[in-house]
Amino acid sequence: MADQAAVIAVNGGHEENNLVVNIYPLSSYYFGSKAALPFKDETLADRVLRMKANYEAHGLRTCVEAVMLVELFKHPHLLLLQVRNSTLKLPGGSLRPGESETAGLRRKLSSKLSVNGDSSEAEWEIGECLAMWWRPDFETLFYPYLPPNVKRPKECTKLFLVKLPASGKFIVPKNMKLLAVPLCQIHENHKTYGPIIAGIPQLLSRFSINIIDT
Repeated sequence: MADQAAVIAVNGGHEENNLVVNIYPLSSYYFGSKAALPFKDETLADRVLRMKANYEAHGLRTCVEAVMLVELFKHPHLLLLQVRNSTLKLPGGSLRPGESETAGLRRKLSSKLSVNGDSSEAEWEIGECLAMWWRPDFETLFYPYLPPNVKRPKECTKLFLVKLPASGKFIVPKNMKLLAVPLCQIHENHKTYGPIIAGIPQLLSRFSINIIDT
């Protein structure tokens, strides 16, 4: 019994450590710009056509997105990309055929937030998957579950916690902006941020967020 109790204590402590997220001041990071990235879709119709073509060629589309936090005014802020001065989205994107989720997310983060897009130059600490959202059809909304009547979903988006180092550089394409948005503003604000981003504060409620002063 004593040996069993010792094992439980070790496992419990390890799990507790995993539920602590250290975040650092926004001022600890350098923000710069680089050449603009071309947009794949000019209109919603173009996007739907591309999604249909990709589905016919490769089947279910899997996207991976990063949940990254910084501190500002003693409050956690979520990093979001602003595209075309309007759309707000989490950094990330779709996987290539056969690509792993962690490798694909590192590639996407480096492409959008590193100096020359080389995933080997930046250390992205990919943590656990926080949520999975499903798109039943090409033109429908996402759901945080797979509806029982849907046999062939078209897209799955997975959110991963990405823990940032104490300092670093974010180099953003000129046609995008990287914003730090307070969690209190995002919480349940579906109208502005959509259901996926608006639900992130609730997903993070199970973690102990530790603000580190540098």
